[in-house]
Amino acid sequence: MPDLTVLAEGFVFTEGPRWHEDKLWFSDMHARAVHTVTMDGNVDEVVEVPGRPSGLGWLPDGRLLIVSMQDRRLLRLEPDGHLTEVADLSGVASWDCNDMVVDGLGRAYVGNFGFDLFERGTESRPACLARVDPDGTVTMAAEDLLFPNGTVITPDGSTLIVGESYGARLTAFDIGPDGGLSDRRTWAALSGATPDGICLDAEGAVWLASPLNHEVLRVREGGEVLARLAVDEDRQAVACMLGGPGRRTLFVCTTMAIYPPKAIELRSSRIEVTDVDVPGAGWP
Repeated sequence: MPDLTVLAEGFVFTEGPRWHEDKLWFSDMHARAVHTVTMDGNVDEVVEVPGRPSGLGWLPDGRLLIVSMQDRRLLRLEPDGHLTEVADLSGVASWDCNDMVVDGLGRAYVGNFGFDLFERGTESRPACLARVDPDGTVTMAAEDLLFPNGTVITPDGSTLIVGESYGARLTAFDIGPDGGLSDRRTWAALSGATPDGICLDAEGAVWLASPLNHEVLRVREGGEVLARLAVDEDRQAVACMLGGPGRRTLFVCTTMAIYPPKAIELRSSRIEVTDVDVPGAGWP
């Protein structure tokens, strides 16, 4: 594979990359803002999110959904630019909310940390995956996940795959007609890896960012690693997304520091890119 090249840089901590309307959309989490970047590197700020933004997705009518981490809310960006609360997730999320996938019907699946990740020495605890229906109803979709993080849905809408960062695995569920999840199973065990942000390609393989390994992996169901893409040794790969022309560009969020205040001090986070042979598929 070609090496990664820098598309845009100078951010605090990039997360939740999504390809939409010929732009990459992403959260600068610690800087409390959502941005876009074009394929030629032009960056625009979309909206400020005081509660720290993370997961992004779109309703069928084109409005943007944003996970507000600290206050554990799902927000919607209205055409006039203001943010509206869609759902309060504090009843099911035991700590900061994080990544999200929104399906073709507008149902949002949102993970959470389960514990205070930014307080050194805090013991990790299992967390849930919440489902928010288009009417704002919140349901606990799955429990006892070890830091549910990046999430994808297959093109036919039948399967959801979530990365369990502290479980070193990708976990799959069947999606029922009502959005309920069933038949939980290990999709891929990932010894030594820490799956963070993920995306899906047209051959059914998952690309996953593994921060502690300083690399991005392409994995097939069952756990076979099909490709490895290293980032610089002083950087960590946090999330990835397939987009660009034909969805054959792999966008990777990288950083030299995950935790504030160091991340705020360095502003080392980047969007890096490379070309791939197999295009993206499914949601997001």
